[in-house]
Amino acid sequence: MSLRSFTRSLIKDERGSVSALEKFGIFSAVFVILIFIPAVRSVLGELFDATLGQVDESGELTGTAIAMRGILITVVSIVSFIGTGYLLLYTDLGTRLAFLVTGAATFGWLVIGSMLFVVYAPRGLRPANLSGLNAFQIRIPAIALTLASFILFLMFVAALDRYDKEQVDV
Repeated sequence: MSLRSFTRSLIKDERGSVSALEKFGIFSAVFVILIFIPAVRSVLGELFDATLGQVDESGELTGTAIAMRGILITVVSIVSFIGTGYLLLYTDLGTRLAFLVTGAATFGWLVIGSMLFVVYAPRGLRPANLSGLNAFQIRIPAIALTLASFILFLMFVAALDRYDKEQVDV
């Protein structure tokens, strides 16, 4: 499935049927309600322990379990923070404008956050694996994130301007 066909499937069609995004919202709401039932919560807890709670002989979490937890936390936080904003904007602005506003807001926030990291990089005791890095080398990933986020922010702002001009012409 290509990205273009995926984004088209999220747009409500002319017949008025429920779009994939609305189906996902309904599924999520039902899932959240089911979480409040203790039996469902215990089944999910057992599933979590079976997949992400793996320990080795010494009782420590395995590297795979730690990596999978990190991936799960990253995906859930992106979906919950950015997705919630998009869903709220989608209900008021429509699919295209909501996507553009969410993208501009997200990358604008990343520019500000990464600039703060560049200016106020971690000070004090450093972990052992960073002992050979100087003050500039620690900031290189944050500088790269700042530049990439700024470019994407400008692209979304330009797309918003183009969208606005299209709406005025119509």
